[in-house]
Amino acid sequence: MSLAVVRSRALVGMAAPPVSVEVHLGMGLPAFHVVGLPEAEVRESRERVRAALLHAGFDFPNRRLTVNLAPADLPKDSGRFDLPIAMGILAASGQLPAESLNGIEFVGELSLTGEVRPIRGALAMAAAVSRDAGACSLALPAANATEAALVEGLRILAADTLPRLVGQLRGEAPFDRVDAPRPRVTGECHPPQPGGRLSGSGQPRARNHAPDFSAVKGHRAAKRALEIAAAGSHSVLMLGPPGAGKSLLASCLPAILPPMDDHEALEAAAVASLVGRFHSQDWGRRPFRAPHHSASTAALVGGGSNPRPGEISLAHRGVLFLDELPEFGRAALEALREPLETGRIALSRAARQVELPADFQLVAAMNPCPCGYLGEDRCRCSPERVLRYQARVSGPLLDRVDIQIQVRPVDEQVLTSWAAGEPSERIQARVALTRARQVGRQGVANAALDPVGIDRHCPLGGDALALLHGAARRLRWSSRALHRVIRLARTIADLAGRENIAAADVGEAIGYRRGLMPATPPGRDAGLSSRQHPPHQATTR
Repeated sequence: MSLAVVRSRALVGMAAPPVSVEVHLGMGLPAFHVVGLPEAEVRESRERVRAALLHAGFDFPNRRLTVNLAPADLPKDSGRFDLPIAMGILAASGQLPAESLNGIEFVGELSLTGEVRPIRGALAMAAAVSRDAGACSLALPAANATEAALVEGLRILAADTLPRLVGQLRGEAPFDRVDAPRPRVTGECHPPQPGGRLSGSGQPRARNHAPDFSAVKGHRAAKRALEIAAAGSHSVLMLGPPGAGKSLLASCLPAILPPMDDHEALEAAAVASLVGRFHSQDWGRRPFRAPHHSASTAALVGGGSNPRPGEISLAHRGVLFLDELPEFGRAALEALREPLETGRIALSRAARQVELPADFQLVAAMNPCPCGYLGEDRCRCSPERVLRYQARVSGPLLDRVDIQIQVRPVDEQVLTSWAAGEPSERIQARVALTRARQVGRQGVANAALDPVGIDRHCPLGGDALALLHGAARRLRWSSRALHRVIRLARTIADLAGRENIAAADVGEAIGYRRGLMPATPPGRDAGLSSRQHPPHQATTR
């Protein structure tokens, strides 16, 4: 047989469109051509495939060899087409029965010795194969087999070396069984869509591995704010001097977030798979991404000629922590606006458009001034320097942050005491119960409520409505800020187990919308709760 067709997959964002690898052996001078819009990595597969076949003991046909990757208008990148090209050459030259390739899709990169090396995006490709009624098996590198096995209803063929895979296809050896790192998801598996979910059992996963809140001494007001943020999936900005504990508080947040269910875990795993960062031990853990402040816009939102996820998408279903917020580039910060509202990122290039999920929880920290000690005797920053520094964070971005709190240094007596704080496990139990109440009532967390949902599930009346109207006029809130305060008050009421939003809930929510205020001179947080700091005394920026 001089023609063989092998099925494979490309990778465009979260999508994995099918690719037919057509291998033809023709008459003429010996040559090896790859057509079908291949990029440099794919063109280089000629030498890898030739060396791998010869080293593994197979014959390389001394004829005119043409490989077509169809459809021709879809760009092909990476070395994942090495394995299907090699299988097509073996089938076209009669060294492998063509019937053995039926119902199987192949992806994998070959080494010069015939080993099958891991690739990125295996989970996204496995989900795409599972949806395709014409294919029920996926042959891929053994290093990616456990990852792909997360998808239910798909037969995984783990390939460690080319000779072993060929022997298994010939029936000379049985295929190895591949087990998922957790109970498989039942039902049809759909790829993660922006703002959507992978179908699954919905069972909660294990709790996250993060520093425990019991190690945080004092900061009861800040911990109260973070508990509210976790319960309603609200964004947070912490303002305070260096060493006050902002980074520690942020790193503890994943430990109190609700446990991930199967859809969320699969979505997070699929995004990590696109950049080759999926590890089975991370299954069920909320992502926590903390990029350095020198990160570019493309590093945050993703990019490249073949767009890949950035830090925002890698934090999908988890936390994105931006420390030293004003030190980030202005363009990088402004790129956060749309994902904070929509939960997705649309990357447009001349040749393609890619949508990536970006449903993350933003936690940011910053100093009140360049030196960090505004309001203390050692601060020498002029008012103009302070305003310029704080103006690096634009008003439109601040308008999208639900909770804006000050974090003060902890009193040395509290810091050196042996008293432990409340453990994360107890806080997480309250948060999970509150989030379950929200999802049962409206299907989403409070932070994701649209205006119709706010009118339906967040009714205000009497003193609560009067207090909100007065604060909105005094602080000159936008309609977005007003809606965010209502959502925040709804979360506070849910944490307290109240069906209706009380005036105290609205007052506390108003207190979390302080904006970038100059730090006041007194100084240290002796562990007072948020109830002991009157939340109604909000001032304008």
